Amino acid sequence: MKILVLNCGSSSLKYQLFDMEQEEVLAKGLVERIGIDGSVLTHSAVGKEKYIFETEVSDHKVAVRLCLDALTDPHHGVINNYQEINAIGHRVVHGGTFPHSVLVDSSSKKAISELEALAPLHNGPALRGITACEAILPDTPQVVAFDTAFHQGMPDYAYTYSLPYELCQKHLIRRYGAHGTSHQYVALRAAAIVGRPLKDLKVITCHLGNGSSITAIKDGKSYDTSMGFTPLAGLTMGTRCGDIDPAIVPFLMEKEGFSPADIDHLMNRQSGVLGVSGVSSDFRDIEEAMASGNDRARLAWDIFVYTAKKYIGAYVAVLNGIDVLVFTAGLGENSALAREAICRDLDYLGINIDKEKNQVRGQEREITAEGSRVRVFVIPTNEELMIARDTQAIVTAS
Repeated sequence: MKILVLNCGSSSLKYQLFDMEQEEVLAKGLVERIGIDGSVLTHSAVGKEKYIFETEVSDHKVAVRLCLDALTDPHHGVINNYQEINAIGHRVVHGGTFPHSVLVDSSSKKAISELEALAPLHNGPALRGITACEAILPDTPQVVAFDTAFHQGMPDYAYTYSLPYELCQKHLIRRYGAHGTSHQYVALRAAAIVGRPLKDLKVITCHLGNGSSITAIKDGKSYDTSMGFTPLAGLTMGTRCGDIDPAIVPFLMEKEGFSPADIDHLMNRQSGVLGVSGVSSDFRDIEEAMASGNDRARLAWDIFVYTAKKYIGAYVAVLNGIDVLVFTAGLGENSALAREAICRDLDYLGINIDKEKNQVRGQEREITAEGSRVRVFVIPTNEELMIARDTQAIVTAS
């Protein structure tokens, strides 16, 4: 079975085509700057040279068509026609209380649309990608995999906010989390390396990047996670403020005359390490500025590291121990400095990493120091493979 996995952002479309017989990636690519001047497709296929094509991409339907044309191109493609694609899997950030991936139908599309306000940068584009695929490949089954699904197993006291219960029920206010596909994948991979079932391990997974979240996993399920009702909660991130005193919101609205849209933009787009440092939302730029003596960049870095430590410590408490700690995503996979800073002074929890082993970028490696009670891993995430597996299972069953 050949499965196309799509991840639609507000102005981008990432794709991977899998041959599920060997779970092999046949081709992958990225369409950037959708609806913006300077649109470009970057396409890579097994055994072929990278292909870069600049063209106007007005919307997601054009982007999907561009992706499909690249996959079927006689020179740099890997399939002969669209019909060789047996199914399409989509990443959707917010799925509300959906506990697992589902087939695309009128009900699932309606839910994605209704939840757009909780993930405005992601759900709308995902729905546009789904609609584009329906128009171009009307007979190809589609599946949606939700970032929130893995977290639906949390106990009620972990996901319930202390607001009037009736309001929470009426407006579906609760902790939903995000990055669930990533957390689940790296936890399963860590369990396989350790050689024990995931349900027998206490695992903390750190998905660290421009968007960051940490998850406590117990009995094979998400027990708690740092993101909340929306992806704004939890750690300080690239442009998101993470946890703050909620009274700051009406305070700033009164003092600065901000509208609800203004304050939402401020917290999601202008805060985090960008807001504190004044330098960048990219942690690579922050590391560089720190090395040059920029005090605000150093402060932004220290806040990020501190919040990550706090969540790890809190989750060790709620899990009543820890067996495995995993780092993944852009920063977690590639920054030895971040991993070392976060793990420093956690020896009282039995967490010690080997500085030499820690010098790794984007590769799977155990970085545990000799004598550490907790095993620590760097595991590159593979959300696309998880989505492809779910898509295959659901389409086959249906």
